[in-house]
Amino acid sequence: MTPYGLAKALHVPRTRIERLAREETPVTVDTALRLARYFGTMPELWLNLQRSYDLQLETGRKHDESAAIIPRQRGCAAA
Repeated sequence: MTPYGLAKALHVPRTRIERLAREETPVTVDTALRLARYFGTMPELWLNLQRSYDLQLETGRKHDESAAIIPRQRGCAAA
């Protein structure tokens, strides 16, 4: 299937599908609803895929920053 074919089936601009394929734009709620309807899935599938992708990207980007955070010890009151 081409981006044009999928875009036509979903009634969205071809550029939306092309940008999704190039990872230049996230899966929105609107796109998730359309993909779910077309492929016979749940919208949550597409949104969870996007969320997992976002988390993976940010984990890599923020590794040094988050490594500097000292975890709170259990049983201690917050300061």
